[in-house]
Amino acid sequence: MGSAKNRVRNALVSGGRAFLLSFESIVGSAALFILSLLSFTFILLGVGLVTTPWLVDVVRKHANRRRLLAAQWCDVRIPVPYRPFPKDVRSGFTGQVERTMLLLKDPATWRDLRWLLLDMTAGYVVLFLSFALLLYPLEGIVLAAGLWRVFEDDAYWYTFVPVSSQLTALAAALLGIVIFHLGVWSSGRLLRLHFVIARSALAPTPEELAQRIDRLTETRHEAVDTAASELRRIERDLHDGAQARLVAMGMNLGTIEALIEKDPAEAKKLLAMARTSSAEALTELRDLVRGIHPPVLAERGLGDAVKALALRLPVASEVTVELDGRAEAPVESAAYFAVSETLTNAVKHAEADRVWVDMHHAEGMLRIAVTDNGRGGAAVGGGSGLSGIERRLGTFDGVLAVSSPAGGPTMVTMEIPCALS
Repeated sequence: MGSAKNRVRNALVSGGRAFLLSFESIVGSAALFILSLLSFTFILLGVGLVTTPWLVDVVRKHANRRRLLAAQWCDVRIPVPYRPFPKDVRSGFTGQVERTMLLLKDPATWRDLRWLLLDMTAGYVVLFLSFALLLYPLEGIVLAAGLWRVFEDDAYWYTFVPVSSQLTALAAALLGIVIFHLGVWSSGRLLRLHFVIARSALAPTPEELAQRIDRLTETRHEAVDTAASELRRIERDLHDGAQARLVAMGMNLGTIEALIEKDPAEAKKLLAMARTSSAEALTELRDLVRGIHPPVLAERGLGDAVKALALRLPVASEVTVELDGRAEAPVESAAYFAVSETLTNAVKHAEADRVWVDMHHAEGMLRIAVTDNGRGGAAVGGGSGLSGIERRLGTFDGVLAVSSPAGGPTMVTMEIPCALS
């Protein structure tokens, strides 16, 4: 009995979800499909250059919401294959033309358009069946309860049953019960089928997946090289810094042991030197640990760690954080050191006297923007620190964009796909 109740409850939940989603499907997808076609057509007139980037962004948000619901409701995973914009896209009219052309060359843009057409037709029909098979039986019950009398003179067809008497009305009710059982069995399956149809239109092709695998393989090799380089740096810092001081302190303590009775004054001087060396070694070890994984990052999260980082800067800083949870530790670490490197560049190379950091999470993306009022001219490549940041973010399929005209200001934008918990 309990199992039957659970099946009915789950079917009603699926049917309710399908009912709500059907409005997005028939209204939202149809409107966006028509507007997209018009916008693409008006590109030759110039109007489409303004509307197309904005409209494509709206379509992608619409598709991403469907991806999110597919994963949450039916555990159907639909990849997000959109190409990031290159880092050197210009501003103004020329940049608008370039952005439009890049969007039109992205296969994902045309897959989204195909999905809109499919969503407002086959996708809507599947959603309609998901909730209609649960609602339509109510009509058969109402007919059997007495509504059939309205149709005594002219038979009313309930599917294939002509209702014109109490007996035929009872037959309609019996058919409605059968349809309801069919709806209970199929409602969840139909909702899942809707998302499978969406995946068939939105998922990338095998060739694109192969390119993505090649990119991830490349970033994995870069991550291994970066980790090896970090390990060598740590070993070098330990050998040249704290280890050398500890060895010198041990030698001083040995000398003190020999002089403590013969020359107490000299022994006291050496003790002061040993105490100074121990304090310096402790400071170097703390700096080394902070360079590996800052304690504040582990204890209080990325937002507070970046705020603490900004407080240590010799220039004015402003940090805005809007995070509802914490990302995984490797993602937080990569984002922290990327921000740290960017802030160091702003102070040392851009000669900025003010920096702004904005950090928020939306649509499955951690977005960080670091802006400074320095002299500008920053660029990725040529072994710069920004290239290292790009490699660090690439390990997590993240992207880096830099806007830095001569004379400033400079804005460095980072995006890392991740979930917060």
